[in-house]
Amino acid sequence: MSTTTTGALIGAAIDSISGDDGVADGAIIGAVTANVLKIVLPLAVTYAVGWAVLRGATELKDQIFGKVEA
Repeated sequence: MSTTTTGALIGAAIDSISGDDGVADGAIIGAVTANVLKIVLPLAVTYAVGWAVLRGATELKDQIFGKVEA
C-alpha cells in the first residue's frame, strides 16, 4: 500500500471518530499530510545527523588541538 493511501485511510478513520460529516475531508488531509511527511521527515533526519556529526567533529578537534579562544 502506498504512503498516500495509508495516510488517506488513517485520516478517514480519525475523521470518522468525530461523526460530524463524511470522511472525505479527513482522507484528503491524511493523504496530503502523508506526502508532506514523506518529504520533510528525511530532510529533518538528514539535518539532525549532519548537525550531530559536525558537533562531534568540533568536540574531537577541540580535544586534539585544544580550544581556540576567539
